[in-house]
Amino acid sequence: MSNVGTSKGLLEVAKFAVYVSVPIGLMYFFANNTKNIQRFMGNRPYVVYPPEGPRPQSPEELREMAREIARKRKMEQSSA
Repeated sequence: MSNVGTSKGLLEVAKFAVYVSVPIGLMYFFANNTKNIQRFMGNRPYVVYPPEGPRPQSPEELREMAREIARKRKMEQSSA
């Protein structure tokens, strides 16, 4: 049938067993003892946001500031 010898066939079976058993073993380790996962996750920082800066002005405040600037320019132009 194939040229693969028994030693290569056993190696493939062993690799497959490792590939399947490692995830199952880890799931069993963490799922059966919640202290394990808390200890593991406790060492990893979650998202840390920088401190909150000053909030931008509201659109109404910005419009009022624009009106003030326009009034000042209009006054300067009419004075000159």
